[in-house]
Amino acid sequence: MRTRVLRHRPSPAMVVACLALLVALSGTGYAAIKLPAKSVGAKQLKRGAVTAAKIRKQAVTSAKLAPKSVINGKLGPNSVGPGNIGNGAVTTAKLAKASVIAETIKNSVITTNKLNNEAVTTPKLANESVTSAKLGKGSVTAAKLSDEIGPLIGTLKSGQTLRGSFDVGSESKVVRGSQSFQFPLANAPSAPEANVLASSETSAACPGLKGGAQQTPEAAAGQLCVYVKSTGGTNPTLTFDAGSVSRLGFGLRAKFETADEANLVQGFWAVTAP
Repeated sequence: MRTRVLRHRPSPAMVVACLALLVALSGTGYAAIKLPAKSVGAKQLKRGAVTAAKIRKQAVTSAKLAPKSVINGKLGPNSVGPGNIGNGAVTTAKLAKASVIAETIKNSVITTNKLNNEAVTTPKLANESVTSAKLGKGSVTAAKLSDEIGPLIGTLKSGQTLRGSFDVGSESKVVRGSQSFQFPLANAPSAPEANVLASSETSAACPGLKGGAQQTPEAAAGQLCVYVKSTGGTNPTLTFDAGSVSRLGFGLRAKFETADEANLVQGFWAVTAP
């Protein structure tokens, strides 16, 4: 008995199924080999297809970044460190307003050579910030002291004035008295020129008594001025005692016509260093 072998042709559906299986098995290897150059562009990439893991190291360089493509919102935390910033990259124009504050400045960052001249003014000094230990030698001079502070010096400097009052009197016809300067005048070729005036008188050497109560005697430079304010007794005459005027003080001599217990001469004096 002969056996018949049945020969069947594959149906079209079978052929399609086999081709589909072959393509599926070949996968991306087939696609990578068969894709023509530059056939995959931005339109062919799905959203999220390019992830960080699929980017080769150093593949994205500065030259490949579009201008202003990297903004704050696209930077990861701590992604920009000091080592990533080029020299001179951060300029004044690139700093935001109020971005540099006291808390963000390290200790000892602002040194003397980084301050502009006259940058530290009086309103910028904290209370009690200028102490004795911070004052340089010779920094506080007489010229920097208020006029309300007396001369803290050994001698009276040129143009500075000393003032005082005098009162001499006795029952005798002749009375002598002396006045010493609180500060001696600086050494000068000669003693100050001595002048005696009535309280109402003035001259180029002695400008008179000033102030509301006329109790501020004035004297020009190199001049000693004695102003007689009040007298008592019989026709007093006030002069300087012979040889008594010097850089240390002066002496007065009052002479009356008669001896009287009412004899007296009072007034003010001023001396200005030449």
